[in-house]
This record gives sequence, C-alpha cells and structure tokens, in this order.
Amino acid sequence: MARSDVHPVHRFERWQVWPGSFDNPPVDGNFPVPTDTGLKITQATPIASLGSCFAREIKRRLTQRGYNYVTEETHHPASIHASAAWERVYNTFCMRQIFEYTFEEWQPDLRWWIAPESRKVQDPYRRIILYDDLEAAEEDFERHQEHSRKALQDAEVLILTLGLTEIWQDRKDGSVISLPSGPYVNEGGNMDRYEFRVSRYSENLANLERIQAIMARHNPGCKLLITISPVNLWATFRKDLDVISASCNSKSTLRAVADEFVARHDNVFYFPAFEMATIYQPLSGLTQFADGRENYHVNKPTVKFIMRHFFKFYS
Repeated sequence: MARSDVHPVHRFERWQVWPGSFDNPPVDGNFPVPTDTGLKITQATPIASLGSCFAREIKRRLTQRGYNYVTEETHHPASIHASAAWERVYNTFCMRQIFEYTFEEWQPDLRWWIAPESRKVQDPYRRIILYDDLEAAEEDFERHQEHSRKALQDAEVLILTLGLTEIWQDRKDGSVISLPSGPYVNEGGNMDRYEFRVSRYSENLANLERIQAIMARHNPGCKLLITISPVNLWATFRKDLDVISASCNSKSTLRAVADEFVARHDNVFYFPAFEMATIYQPLSGLTQFADGRENYHVNKPTVKFIMRHFFKFYS
C-alpha cells in the first residue's frame, strides 16, 4: 500500500500512485495494473485482431507464442496484418465499414477506383489492394466477405487497435477511404469528391458502439480488447497543426473514446500498450522510438515489453 503525505490521509494500492513519487517504489520493469484485469485468455482461446500497424505486431507475437490466433485468407498479402485481408486499418470509420460490409448491406456510391493510366482496379476502402479488372475485384471481395465473417464469428476475443482520427470522407455518401494513395491517386485520379477532416470524440465513440452492436448480434460471446496504437503519425494532412501535436491529438482523442467505450460495456476491456510505450518506457530511461527512416514506429524492445505484459495480464 502507498500512503499520502497530505491531509486527509488516503491509502492507495501501488498501481494507483505514480511510480517513484514520494516514497512510492520507482519503475521496476513491471507495469502497474489492478490485480484482476477482468479478462482471461488461454492458448486455446480463438483470438482475432485488426487495426493499425501495431495490430501486425500483436498478430506476430501471438502466433510465435503458439496462441490460437484466428487466420483467414492466408494466401492473400493483405492478411499479414490481421486475421483476414483487411490490410491495415487506421481509423474507426474504416473499421466500422469492415463490420458493415461483413454482416450487413454496405454499398458505397463509388465502389472501385480505376487508375487513369494503368487501368488497375483499386479498392479505396482497403489499403492499396489492386486488381487487373473489375470482375477479379468483385470475385475476390465476395470471397473476402466470407473469410471476414468467419474470422469475426470464430473469435472469442477480438483485439481492436485504434490508430488516428484524420480521415478522407466521401462528400456524397459519407464513406471513408483508407488513404489517398496508390496508382489511382498517383496517376491523377479525381479526388474532388473526398474531403479531408479531423474526426472528433463523439464520432469515434459512435463507430465503436456500432461495431459493438453488430458483434452483439453475430457473435454475442466475443469479448473486445481495445488498445491505442503507440505508433505516431508519420505525417499529418492538417494545415493548422504540426505533426507532433496532430499525433498527440489523435491518440488523446482515441484514448478518451476507449475509456468511455470500456465503461459502457461489461465485455469490453482496455490494454494500455500506448501508456507502456509513451510513458512507462521513458520513466525507465528507455526510448520507445525505432531507429532509421521509420522512427515514428516503436522499437523491438518496446514491442517485447508490451507483449510480455499482455501475456502477464491475461494468460
């Protein structure tokens, strides 16, 4: 127990008090959490995940440790990041659209991009997935929907890694594209129908509530584990804010959303990967950042630290 020096006297558990403050023990390599995290996972538990770049790290570590990680579409390059060929999913809007096209009728006004020069067919809603023609695109997406449905229905635990709040939204129907990139954009495709904007707290919370409602109908026994990606923005499309401040805004907004979302549902839990990387590692005198050109990513020791605690908390 930790004791305060102020009046009135309060007694706290160690994990309730900032490490190293007053006479509270300093950081020791063990991230402080309540004794009961409320979620238990065994190696036999079917676990699925999707989300930003950090979701790929979660998949890799679970697979290496022999956990029952749900995998579909293993033939598809886009499945390397998650349990199906969802590719990397950076915002809650694109995440919500996955659940809608998997279990419901989701038909955006403009379904495919056709690159002006190469004539490659590009999926605007999954990160740079390309086809030679529309027939191949439609066939592959139909198969993908089946695999997506199976992955989400087989999972007993679903990990959602939230990344950022910046979005590109269709002005006509409100659908959100993955990124303004790939051959369609590079070859001068018309992007006038899309508007860049920063999404806000209420919208992102509504997206997670929509996901929760869909899963409650199609896999009611599944538990959701929410985490915020500790990977910072490489660049911001904002003109009013620098990239470091924009990254902080994204993470802070999503962290507040996650807190409210977890508080609302008994089957939703939060894993503090973001806090481990951005606060606990610096308190330990360590850096979270990778070396080289992609220094906005977290380094391997930080990933190992985070995943060691994942297994410690839930296994």
